[in-house]
Amino acid sequence: MPAADKIPPPAARSGPGFVEFVIMIALMTSMVALSIDAMLPALPFIASDLGLANPNDSPYVITVFFAGMASGQLVFGPLSDSVGRRPAIIAGLCVFAAGSLLSLFAADYTQMLLGRLLQGFGAAGPRIVSIALVRDSYRGREMARVMSFIMTVFILVPVFAPAVGQGILLIADWRTIFGLFLALAFGIGSWFWARQPETLVPAHRVSFSLARLALDTLGILRLRAALGYALTMGFVFGAFIGYLASSQQIFQVQYGLGKLFPLYFGILAGIIGCASLVNARLVTRLGMRRLSKLALQAMCLLSAGFLLLAWYRGGHPQLSWLMLYLLPLFFCFGILFGNLYAMAMEPLGHIAGLGSAVVGSLATFISAIFGTLVSSAYDGTVLPLVLGFTLLGLGGLAILQWTQSGLGDED
Repeated sequence: MPAADKIPPPAARSGPGFVEFVIMIALMTSMVALSIDAMLPALPFIASDLGLANPNDSPYVITVFFAGMASGQLVFGPLSDSVGRRPAIIAGLCVFAAGSLLSLFAADYTQMLLGRLLQGFGAAGPRIVSIALVRDSYRGREMARVMSFIMTVFILVPVFAPAVGQGILLIADWRTIFGLFLALAFGIGSWFWARQPETLVPAHRVSFSLARLALDTLGILRLRAALGYALTMGFVFGAFIGYLASSQQIFQVQYGLGKLFPLYFGILAGIIGCASLVNARLVTRLGMRRLSKLALQAMCLLSAGFLLLAWYRGGHPQLSWLMLYLLPLFFCFGILFGNLYAMAMEPLGHIAGLGSAVVGSLATFISAIFGTLVSSAYDGTVLPLVLGFTLLGLGGLAILQWTQSGLGDED
């Protein structure tokens, strides 16, 4: 790896150590998780206060955020290749703060959704550019290892985020949650600007050009690894978004958990973190491809089997059975998330900013569509969710097989 690509660039400033770097990047990317999961307990209160008639429309607060992310990544990724990683991330945090303000003072559901769309657009800055920042500094299996550690720290947020949202609702209303988002954007932005040097040296920057952007995007989409793993991510994460958007209705309404919802949600989120930590140890031995394929195969088998059981029980299996299904399923998610991103980004080091934008935007756009379809199909049973896991898992496995069949033997 050329010395010019490493942290820090030739400045007198000292950069963060490995642990601080991992925690800082994880917290920046965790803005996405917090912006989603802390809102889950508030969905019925938002629907009531803003006069929402159809309860199945409340998950749009979640899915529209991902729609904003899909478009934002196409802006901030190329921007970071042109002006550098630091300015692009700070710009994204500012847009995120503006969206938080719009939602904070929302007078109706339309304004709320516009604010959430803007939040998602801004969150794409730190989310996608931070991946390019990691790609500037690490390669191959070492990058997968770093991403897994980041995922482990990152996952602590969704473990506690619903409880944070629930706790705020005990002492204040749902609008206070958006005040928390504003404070988070300011705090992380200040820390990042003070501690993290620029990782993209001027010699490696490219001027912003729509023509070049179109050509480079087509070039990225012609790479089997980038396209295939991005599509696989879209299917896998689409199933996960379907769960996120319908989890409040399933746990709080269908199973009547009420204020215990954050506990069950946090347990499942914690399993993803454990899987990410295990993946960091296994990936250097077994490789990203083999682990990803095994995890996706297990996801399909688990979901197909539980679909039959859920159908037999009229779409309402016992809560203990549902958790016994979701726990190993979410372990598979933890294996897949870091590895799929790392494999998609591996051939894109020369255009890491645009590469992460195209890969992330395509995956997020596909997943937002599938996630909306799954959550909108909720009918008071778990059947739409489990069917979504099964079909999207099979689709992702087919694409993964196509992708890997055209690549060499190296991981």
